[in-house]
Parts: sequence; C-alpha cells; structure tokens
Amino acid sequence: MARLLYFARVREEMGRSMETLPLPPEITSVATLLDHLRRREPYASALTSHIQVAVNQRHASPPDTIGDDDEIAFFPPVSGG
Repeated sequence: MARLLYFARVREEMGRSMETLPLPPEITSVATLLDHLRRREPYASALTSHIQVAVNQRHASPPDTIGDDDEIAFFPPVSGG
C-alpha cells in the first residue's frame, strides 16, 4: 500500500497527517493519482491545482511514476525569502 503524507494546509483540510492506500492498477503516475483522488472529498478541496508532490522524499512532477510501495507527500507551494 502507498503511504500518503499530508503537510501544512493539506493536513488541516484532510484532518490527518497520513494514511495508507492501496493503489488501483491504473494509478501509475502522480497525475493519475491526483486525478483519482480529486474525484472524492476531502481530497478534492485539499489537493488543489497548486499542490506540490514528493515521491520517496524527492520532488515529483505529474508524469513521474509511482507504485504501491512508495511514500507520496502532498504539501502547498513553498516560497523562500
């Protein structure tokens, strides 16, 4: 099962900091996971279009591959100053 982690505003919207989720066979990329999750609440409101994703502690983009053994983190955009 994939381990999903939520940080900052995403954690507040989800009401939890993590969960494990079995990935259906058709979920093979960050983009397909986001599409799948955004069809349901509370994911739809928590995982906005500006969400950042990391897979196994590395920044990920929509076409990046994911699997059932991955740790996938969601967090709002971060700005430096």
